Amino acid sequence: MTNVYSLDGILAFGLLFVCTCAYLKKVPRLNSWLLSEKKGVWGVFYKAAVIGTRLHIAVAVSCLLMAFYVVFFK
Repeated sequence: MTNVYSLDGILAFGLLFVCTCAYLKKVPRLNSWLLSEKKGVWGVFYKAAVIGTRLHIAVAVSCLLMAFYVVFFK
């Protein structure tokens, strides 16, 4: 189990957050409710969704590498 206060825990949390926001952007009701604000605290969700959709290949490769690290080295 990863610890949030370690570097690998922060990276895993960030990757999961970006992937979740990118997925929520594809759901129409959640997109209009959660990702409509582009500034402020709610803007973090929008920005993470944009990162997840524009850099989807890099995010996917990073998720695979993190999964490999957690399963075999942690």
